[in-house]
Amino acid sequence: MNIKGIDVSKFQGEVDWEQVKAAGYQFAMLRAGYGFSTIDEQFRRNAAECNRIGLPIGAYWFCYAVSPETAVQEADGCISTISGYKLDYPVCYDIEQASADYASGQGVTLTPALAKQLVQSFCSRIEEKGYFAMFYSNKNFLDTYLGTELSRRYALWYARYADTFDGTDCGMWQYSSQGSVPGISGSVDLDISYVDYPAVIRKAGLNHLTGSVPAPAPVPSPEYITYVIQPGDTLSGIAARFGTTVSTLSSLNNIADPNKIYAGTTIRVPENSSAAKTYTIRPGDTLSGIAARFGTTVSAIAALNGISDPNRIYAGTCLLYTSDAADEL
Repeated sequence: MNIKGIDVSKFQGEVDWEQVKAAGYQFAMLRAGYGFSTIDEQFRRNAAECNRIGLPIGAYWFCYAVSPETAVQEADGCISTISGYKLDYPVCYDIEQASADYASGQGVTLTPALAKQLVQSFCSRIEEKGYFAMFYSNKNFLDTYLGTELSRRYALWYARYADTFDGTDCGMWQYSSQGSVPGISGSVDLDISYVDYPAVIRKAGLNHLTGSVPAPAPVPSPEYITYVIQPGDTLSGIAARFGTTVSTLSSLNNIADPNKIYAGTTIRVPENSSAAKTYTIRPGDTLSGIAARFGTTVSAIAALNGISDPNRIYAGTCLLYTSDAADEL
């Protein structure tokens, strides 16, 4: 059985899913997010559109965990994100070299034992919540960290770019990152599923597919802003900065231990009119120009966003600013 599919994230932009389906693709794996609770910018639209036209989907979550506990937190973030959408395919944990590199940046060495614990912790939590769990990795990462043991317990989505399959025991094969698919601008990953996952999942009563299908979750009006944790940050300090509490931040981001947060992680912060707002840097912007536009100061924006060199900002970056910082002028 060879079922033709693709996998996408925000990097494919707005996909015309009707064209994708008309071209003969039979399923899609959608990136739901990464880290504790960062949702892929296109996930909600992708999931809603695929559900609308009847294109079967699964979801994947990229691993930035550094401990079994943080892997469970990532699973909780994933579950919260996918809830309300119809998923006929597995919920997958994407762990690869970038995961190991991130852990190293946090002072954690990703050993084979720890890598296996991360996968087991995430997948166990996904199963606990009634979903079919899978993990994704490429040949090099499997050989270095994971071996073959995990694929006997959890379904494997295997990445190896080649014209012919090498016989690895897996349920799904990602065979190219250079696919050209109608309805998608630029390259896209191409996949083959060797398992009829919709049939397997329905028979097992997983993914909450029994009975009526829940309506796709609406895209909510933002009730929070996002903040990237900076080196030296504490949850109590972040809470004080944004006029909220440690318990609120912990609850909103599924943080089990408020004393364990990691630089580079994106967290949600309750939106407050007197607290920080967000602005996405555009080509040609300068920090001084942004500060002038919003009635604040360069130093205030730099401090809020952990910017060490105000002359180095990059288009597409989301900045925090506070209008009441104008008092510093």
